[in-house]
Amino acid sequence: MSTTSPASTEHGSGPGLKANALGTSDLVFIVVSAAAPLMVMVGVAPLALMIGGIGAPSAYVFAGISLAIFAVGFTTMSRHIDNAGAFYSYIAVGLGRTAGVISALVALVSYNALQIGVYGLAGVAIQGTFVEVFGIDQPWWVYALACIAIVWYVGFRSVDFGAKFLAVLLTAETALLLVLAVAIVVQGGGKEGLGLDSFAPGNMFVQPMTVILPTAFAAFMGFEATVIYRRETRDPRRTIPRATYLAVAILAGTYAFIVWSIVQAFGASGAVEAATTNGVGMFFVAGETYLGSWFTTAMHLLIATSVVASLVAFHNAVTRYSLAIADEGLLPAVLAKVHPRTRAPYVAGLVQTALSLAIVGGFAIAKADPYTQLLIWVNTPGIFGILLLQVAAAISVVAYFRKRATGEGAWRTVVAPVVSAGLMLLAIVLSAKNISFLTGTTGAVNQVLLLTIPVTCLLGLAWATWLRRNRREAFDAVASSCETAEVSA
Repeated sequence: MSTTSPASTEHGSGPGLKANALGTSDLVFIVVSAAAPLMVMVGVAPLALMIGGIGAPSAYVFAGISLAIFAVGFTTMSRHIDNAGAFYSYIAVGLGRTAGVISALVALVSYNALQIGVYGLAGVAIQGTFVEVFGIDQPWWVYALACIAIVWYVGFRSVDFGAKFLAVLLTAETALLLVLAVAIVVQGGGKEGLGLDSFAPGNMFVQPMTVILPTAFAAFMGFEATVIYRRETRDPRRTIPRATYLAVAILAGTYAFIVWSIVQAFGASGAVEAATTNGVGMFFVAGETYLGSWFTTAMHLLIATSVVASLVAFHNAVTRYSLAIADEGLLPAVLAKVHPRTRAPYVAGLVQTALSLAIVGGFAIAKADPYTQLLIWVNTPGIFGILLLQVAAAISVVAYFRKRATGEGAWRTVVAPVVSAGLMLLAIVLSAKNISFLTGTTGAVNQVLLLTIPVTCLLGLAWATWLRRNRREAFDAVASSCETAEVSA
């Protein structure tokens, strides 16, 4: 594989992305950081326990297994596709250029939605930290704007700098969660002791679990980003599959173990009541009980850094998606420019930062709620978009290998992709059916959120049609940098 990105060879915009900068552990840190495990546990796990009961830990196991099955076909295809466009390029190669253009637009909308919405959460979380720890109270948007600046700076620096930055933050937040879980286990849990009731069939296979499954899948958002860094990865044919499986395993194992340990802290008979009574404070109560007051301070500080780490990881994913798509002529060529010193896609980074400023600023001026509106309203379409891309990517694996004799085997090229497509479709249906649970509201807002991705698909189809008729060379260039046979129209 070339050590420079197509941006340098096709557009003459200087050096390409920094080759051979990332190893397996770097990719794992980037992907797991995007998921923000500490925020998922503190902010979402209590709600999952309230709705799903003590069987909630099994929802994360189910989601992890589903995504691991998806990764079988996804990573198999990664060995044959030399492109950093991930979903977009895979779908284009497997299902045709029109599907590729549609998925490119869906990916841009979805990743931006997932990243920008989190600025609302960042504002609230950091505001709470400064009030509790330092006694300083400023509006949420002050902290959100500060985060935008930090994210831009880290994204502008070299990719290995970003990976090291995320490694430090992720290690700290994960260590804190594990310290609490281990303390609970070592001390034998609450009055009822330790038990495996969370994984008993009577607690796992109950109707309320279908309500919380979408949140379990959402907790893994961004795990597929390993492929986006292909051009900056050492030995991508081996590194990307390893990192993908490791990331899914780490997230699933961490989520299930931590939520199970919290159930043990309050006992099988008291965990749901504790979650209902304390809400997001459930982990703080457990920390005070099993570790002492220092845990509360540490938790406040690391919640703030957890959100920042997630924002950085998604920002980098967005910029590399933009670069890959611009490099093939679907977006302005300037977005494919790479900085000569840091080797980062700095123009794409500036555009994404400007978009973040505009949306966060708009919500702030409108005095909208940063959590229930900026986070939830903006994030929700992104969740649906990524799930839809996963379904399309799984189907594209089958279509791609059906036309080629590669010797990869039926499990990797047919069975696993078909099973995972079915599981992702189930997640989409459950998410749509239970959207009120995801958004906390009803009526027109939910209808708009549900229609966002279908409308994006229609716009993508119109875009593809226009390109095919008016810019045939750009349409024919879709996924043209892949090491594969020609893509059908």
